[in-house]
Amino acid sequence: MFMTTAAAPRLTAEERREGILQAAIKHFGRTGLHGTSTETIARDVGISQPYLFRLFGTKKKLFMASVRWTFDNTVERFREAGEGATDQHDAFRRIGYAYEELVGDRRYLDIQLQAYASTSDPEIRALVNDGFGRMVTEIMRHTQASPEQLSAFVGRGMLLNVTSSMGASMEPGSWASMLVEGCIQGVHHD
Repeated sequence: MFMTTAAAPRLTAEERREGILQAAIKHFGRTGLHGTSTETIARDVGISQPYLFRLFGTKKKLFMASVRWTFDNTVERFREAGEGATDQHDAFRRIGYAYEELVGDRRYLDIQLQAYASTSDPEIRALVNDGFGRMVTEIMRHTQASPEQLSAFVGRGMLLNVTSSMGASMEPGSWASMLVEGCIQGVHHD
């Protein structure tokens, strides 16, 4: 007697593309553009390397698609967070919490840091500038912040990135916990 197994459902090119992006974000976040093998990414999602290149063209284009996805996701999260805000303070608070949730995912934080580290490449620099600008514009749209408020808010976010990326101790009284507490308290005063 022959046993048959149900075939796994076939993914559309768009579903496959999304799976590749998620694997790329993970791998590029860990080892950067130049330290990441497209073979590793392809193997992670169960496809051939030529198919990966058919969908994305080059490793650099895949890296850039990963970075673009990250910025697009951030802008969308900020948009969703800010939509229900009742005032400026509430908008800052909601966007701050949305960002805190995003960087709580180490993959997200790592690809963001790798994007900044890769801006010596002019195309990546342009992409990062555009993405960061769209994030700032979305914050402005919901908060109507002054330049001083905006730079303080974004600066605190970058400081949170740095302390998070270092895995700094958050024990009460540690330098990192004091900085994070100051960042959080600052949001309440903007």
